[in-house]
Amino acid sequence: MLLDVKNLSVHYDGMQALFGINLHVEQGEIISIIGSNGAGKSTFINAVSGLRKLSSGSVFFEDRSVTQVPAHERITMGIVQVPEGRRLFPIMTVEENLLLGSYAHKQTKKERKASFESVYDILPILRERRRQVAKTLSGGEQQMLAIGRALMSKPKLLMIDELSLGLAPFLIKELFALVKQISQQGITVLMVEQNVKQTLQIANRSYVFENGALSLEGKASELLNNEHVKKAFLGM
Repeated sequence: MLLDVKNLSVHYDGMQALFGINLHVEQGEIISIIGSNGAGKSTFINAVSGLRKLSSGSVFFEDRSVTQVPAHERITMGIVQVPEGRRLFPIMTVEENLLLGSYAHKQTKKERKASFESVYDILPILRERRRQVAKTLSGGEQQMLAIGRALMSKPKLLMIDELSLGLAPFLIKELFALVKQISQQGITVLMVEQNVKQTLQIANRSYVFENGALSLEGKASELLNNEHVKKAFLGM
């Protein structure tokens, strides 16, 4: 098992955001976490990343407890996050942003060059834009850059927070295809996403968060036809 989260609870700002979450991810899966705004999805990813302190519970990665491991060390272990809102360095170039993603690992010049080539192969638009300042990219290109930067960190588990936020439908379709491509390269993906239908169409399994608690879980194909999911998230 790649990721195993047991009885995870989180408090912040005087309130409880997550209530005893149990969730696991197997190597090679695409797992999605769906739910409405305020359900605790991003808080969960931040807790797994080490960016949000746990109130109780534990996080195991590759059968090792990482509950007390600081966030920067989790990156070197292979837990890498694409944050909501991209969080790029806007006045730095595409290549400079990518370069920052490579610093989690001590790479030789040759290894770093290979990392660039690997990212450019999967995201050729970034090769074309490599000298361009990040803030001048389109929204879709900025999201691709955020994903590319994460890939430079050599993830074993790539966690993507709100992939499609604020993007046009044709770009969303392209990005979901990109996630499948990344998965086919052997990288396990955990997605937090409000675009429920498209997420369930590419995921292997999914977890439904409601009011900070886990309300449903199962094969994505089954949840796509679940009556509660249809009514609550698909408008059916």
